[in-house]
Amino acid sequence: MLSRPWTSIAVAALTAIALAGAARAENPAPVTDACPQVLNFSFNRLQTGQPESLCQYRGKVVLIVNTASYCGYTHQYEGLEALYRKYKARGLVVVGFPSNDFGGQEPGSNKEIAEFCRLTYGVEFPMFEKSSVTSIKTNPLYAELLARTGQTPKWNFHKYLVDRDGKQITSFGTRVEPDNGDLLSAVERMLAAKPALPNG
Repeated sequence: MLSRPWTSIAVAALTAIALAGAARAENPAPVTDACPQVLNFSFNRLQTGQPESLCQYRGKVVLIVNTASYCGYTHQYEGLEALYRKYKARGLVVVGFPSNDFGGQEPGSNKEIAEFCRLTYGVEFPMFEKSSVTSIKTNPLYAELLARTGQTPKWNFHKYLVDRDGKQITSFGTRVEPDNGDLLSAVERMLAAKPALPNG
């Protein structure tokens, strides 16, 4: 039987081990495939209102577009959906952010926007709730894109193409259609590149 001093030492040691385990549970070690900073944001999904993290798209090529339902460029929804369907299996995801910032051309509610996109253009690519893409306070993703590229949307349907590692970001203006040769070449190039190894 352990003497009293040794018993106290054993109890103290077991307590320390338990506390260390609890600390690890509360503060888990970072995963090796950490989320790129440009995707490390969460927004409410347009169709459900439920929060989703953009980190779910890490390792993919991401095309980020600010959209509007009553714009002269709204027809680009059709091309964006076609682009998404063509390259989805290879790792492209198109992400839409409705915004009323330009010309008041997205006045509807989130429900109205979701129905318009689905019924008019059959949009299936991920879209998030309406927000301001010119306000760094309300949309930190666009603040990050501005910081990384030095370019901010001047109108609806501005596009940012993000590579698999979230490091290379190419900006395309409103008039660049989804089937534009330069955009398609950039998509093909980024899809062909493999993601960097974790910590590599």
